Amino acid sequence: MENMQPAWFDFIEIVGKDNVSTLEEDVERHRTSSWSSHQPQPDEKPFCVVYPASTDEVSRLLKVCHKRRVPVVGYSGGTSLEGHYVQTRRGVSIDFGRMNQVLAVHKDDLDVVVQPAVGWEQLNDALADDGLFFPPDPGRGAMIGGMVGTGCSGTNAFRYGTMREWVIGLTVVLADGTVIKTRQRPRKSSAGYDLTRLFIGSEGTLGLVTEAVLKVTVKPQATSVAVCSFPSIRQAAACAASVVGHGVPVAAVELLDDNQMRFTNAAGTTSRSWAEAPTLFFKFAGTPLGVKEQAGQVRALARQAGASTFEVARSEDEQEELWSARRSALWSVMAAGRETDKVWTGDVAVPMSSLATIIEKTKEDLKSSGLTAGIVGHVGDGNFHSRHPAFPFPFLDCS
Repeated sequence: MENMQPAWFDFIEIVGKDNVSTLEEDVERHRTSSWSSHQPQPDEKPFCVVYPASTDEVSRLLKVCHKRRVPVVGYSGGTSLEGHYVQTRRGVSIDFGRMNQVLAVHKDDLDVVVQPAVGWEQLNDALADDGLFFPPDPGRGAMIGGMVGTGCSGTNAFRYGTMREWVIGLTVVLADGTVIKTRQRPRKSSAGYDLTRLFIGSEGTLGLVTEAVLKVTVKPQATSVAVCSFPSIRQAAACAASVVGHGVPVAAVELLDDNQMRFTNAAGTTSRSWAEAPTLFFKFAGTPLGVKEQAGQVRALARQAGASTFEVARSEDEQEELWSARRSALWSVMAAGRETDKVWTGDVAVPMSSLATIIEKTKEDLKSSGLTAGIVGHVGDGNFHSRHPAFPFPFLDCS
């Protein structure tokens, strides 16, 4: 702490007094969130929040922090579910909110250059007029800096892959203020180490990303959504496995269990009521004929797996309505708790053949522990989240 006061004056010199904050509301906002599973101790909060506007300012800030041995945590969207920006050492939060520009769109090259506080939704809005889109789609409000830091996924990962597949190169400021570029824009380059992938998923431990060159792709001609419910989790998982095994090129396949559907109905976060049963949500994308064929194949496979219901969207509005339960899953769980409750999130990945068994065992364990959780799964790749509202909880002492 003795180093913080002189560092504070250095920060003001670099970014200006208006862009260095010690206000309690700013400090608290950069400390944690009500949807994070990892809550900080009372003293685990930043000393101050600094808002740089350029790579040069970030470099100068980190040089000061390196010299004065001040801990640094980066912050962009603040949507983390797992405590990525918890300040365990009472240092500085570097908020990239002023670095929020799409710097370049290279339509013919299918790539873009963006700053870290560009949200994936904002980016897709900027690409829409050119008929392009950026596939990674984690939670609402997530931004490129955090998406790179966590190597995020999303509902589109089944067809398009995770963040790792969509980053070409990064501009990164290292802990001592050194600025590096991990590679150049041309995609076919085998020279040197693959530094880009080293930084993706490093959660800010190796450096702070200030620019990213990202791949984009052509927006599909047509899309649709289908929803089908099942008597059991095992039947729903079997249907998902059957769709994958038959090579149906769906864009996404998501599973919400009966508890999650119950949370959704109780919260009223969507415009309709749902069967409170294990439910699969499918996205289709491609040509109009291709989308129609995919939906028909999935309908037949769902029927074989014992589906109780099957609905296909007939318009864009119906697509939004049918997908709304998946999109609002987190908020539906949060609505089930009290205002002071937090949400505990589990994240599990297994081989796809083990998915039904692990979900069933998880539900048994939750029930025997007296806990209620909604389960949401990216079942196309064997991954699911269990989310339950819980009383404020301390860190476990595992010493």
